[in-house]
Amino acid sequence: MTSRTGPSTDSGTGEGFAGLPGAVAVSHLTVYDWEAADGLRGGTPHLHLTCSEGYAVTAGRGAVQTLATEGFASTPLEPGALVWFTPGTVHRLVNEGGLRLVVLMQNNGLPEAGDAVLTLPPEHLADPETYARAVRIPEGAEAEREAFARSRRDLAVEGFTTLRAAWDAGDGKPLLDFHRAAGALVRSRLADWRARWEAGAARAARETGVQLGRLAEGDVSHLADARTRSRLPHARGVFGMCGRLDTYVV
Repeated sequence: MTSRTGPSTDSGTGEGFAGLPGAVAVSHLTVYDWEAADGLRGGTPHLHLTCSEGYAVTAGRGAVQTLATEGFASTPLEPGALVWFTPGTVHRLVNEGGLRLVVLMQNNGLPEAGDAVLTLPPEHLADPETYARAVRIPEGAEAEREAFARSRRDLAVEGFTTLRAAWDAGDGKPLLDFHRAAGALVRSRLADWRARWEAGAARAARETGVQLGRLAEGDVSHLADARTRSRLPHARGVFGMCGRLDTYVV
């Protein structure tokens, strides 16, 4: 067996990857029960550009509406259900009563850095500044923040309804135009996203490769670096896109 000293790492930082398994992000979500113009209650439609997302339903009933180039779907949600989807899937949570989820996000660090674009009408997607004014919840009293979160949800539902109606009518151009607008909005952030990914999900995967290589050589010394970590929520009841979030810093 090969001997060595120090913790298992391929980055030279002196410590191994300390994030959650697979470099995921996790939060608890209580889905909004605000009624929208179409009579449904729920969250703000949006898509992610580089991150898959998963739901583990813990309470209540509802559905997730999705729109992609494969078409529109509505997937039921109930306790015990596990649903996930890939980047580019426009999704809208519908709350039919007490819907609560554990949300798993790929690439911890990227969702928090803005890897999501709401399905606002095209005039709000013209440039990053215009978009930011429409989506950034301002500082202020709780009631003011809630009112803004609700108004941006309604605006996104309006845009989502238009995209879905066009797709159902056989016109895919509005959805593809939305994809292009979303990509343009985040282009200036890509260098930061790559740095976050390199330090997070990419590093976690590389470290597994290093460990597999060492095991193949009979080197099990990284097992001596085992650690246990725990966290309580860093923030509770944050106004998110789909509902109130309890979030963690890991």
